[in-house]
Amino acid sequence: MNRLRKKDIHDMLNKKDSIQLRRTLGAFDLVMLGVGAIIGTGIFILPGTVAALHSGPAIIYSFIIAAIVCSLAAMCYSEFASSIPITGSAYTYSYSVFGEVVAWIVAWALVLEYGLAAASVATGWSAYFVSLLEGFHIAIPHAVTGPFNPTEGTYINLPAIVIVLLLAFLLSFGLQGSNRLNKIMVFIKISVILLFIIVGVFYVKPTNWEPFLPFGWDGVFTGAALVFFAYLGFDAVSSAAEEVKNPQKAMPIGIIGSLLICTTLYVAVSLVLTGMVSYTELNVSDPVSFAMEMVNQNWVAGFISLGAIAGMMTVILVLLYGGTRLLFALGRDQLLPKSMSRLNSNNSPVMSTWVFSILIALCAGLLPLAKLAEMTNMGTLLAFTIVSIGVIFLRKDKQLPSGGFKVPLFPFIPILSFISCIFLITQLSVDTLIASGIWFLVGLMIYLFYGRGHSLMNK
Repeated sequence: MNRLRKKDIHDMLNKKDSIQLRRTLGAFDLVMLGVGAIIGTGIFILPGTVAALHSGPAIIYSFIIAAIVCSLAAMCYSEFASSIPITGSAYTYSYSVFGEVVAWIVAWALVLEYGLAAASVATGWSAYFVSLLEGFHIAIPHAVTGPFNPTEGTYINLPAIVIVLLLAFLLSFGLQGSNRLNKIMVFIKISVILLFIIVGVFYVKPTNWEPFLPFGWDGVFTGAALVFFAYLGFDAVSSAAEEVKNPQKAMPIGIIGSLLICTTLYVAVSLVLTGMVSYTELNVSDPVSFAMEMVNQNWVAGFISLGAIAGMMTVILVLLYGGTRLLFALGRDQLLPKSMSRLNSNNSPVMSTWVFSILIALCAGLLPLAKLAEMTNMGTLLAFTIVSIGVIFLRKDKQLPSGGFKVPLFPFIPILSFISCIFLITQLSVDTLIASGIWFLVGLMIYLFYGRGHSLMNK
């Protein structure tokens, strides 16, 4: 059947698609894009709640375990990205290896990942922004600072909507302008994180690390499944493959380099944080600022709030970027309306940018996303699983260019990555698995009633 056919890798590499994005990015741009996507809620919010409820001081093990799983998947992504430097990330890779149906499922999983992650980070950004304004005695009406919940007096989260639409406006002017803002924001948030580590290390009390494993290894593994959210976005770097000058060399540097930098910062911050304050007191929305306030370093806490705002802006920006490039690829393949692949004068897919961003803005403004954030991990892990096993099939194509990154210890690492992702999926709650199942069922219905009939593979 046509819908099971695969896209020919050599046709894609020879640019037989009529619509192409310009190559403007280098390896450093990709590392900054990756750090911009990864460091946000994972370092400013998650360490507190996960340490308090699941891992204790052993949250550093949770971060390391999640990083190992991500690094295994990152190597698989790197081989795909250097072999098939086409926009669309795991969707494009799956289309070339497994065919259209699996590619659509992966695309639907990535829409879930990028969409819910961007919306939930926008909600967190709103909370920090409102708090910062209150520090300057500027009050926003309570009714417009939270999701629709009349019992608590909130009806819409206006700051979350505004930041998503502002960043969408910036993206519509092309990636180069957005990339400059991303670099500035990344510099600010890394500076703030280093400030926290340097100041906080003087207030560490080793007794706060006792007991180090209060919830046992079960808590550590549960924590790993939850802090996996902290690494979301590194795969969005692969969405930029079509816009990279030397993808065979730059893509692996961007993907793996950003992951290593962020893992080091996560572990350092978690170690200092749980050493400054007992893990039992860290179940707060702003644990890093809270720790500094506990040791009377309010000026550092103020800088941390500023860094959190900058950090979350870059996360939203890169997740929006990944989502819009995914819709662009789906539109180009006509699994979604062709208008999704329309480029403006800045070589930016303007229709997919605004459709995706408006939907995310509405979710961020109206829905309480705390319970849905775990679904984001499901979308990511499914994509990682398929990419990991897909590398084994990709390697069988002997006509691909011999240069570029190759996964070491092949096929052991791809198989280990596949098993690790499946294991973390089993750590997610039953509610999450059911909700994710409903999401994928809806996606299959859209494919059956629209994508199957309009796909370029049918022509």
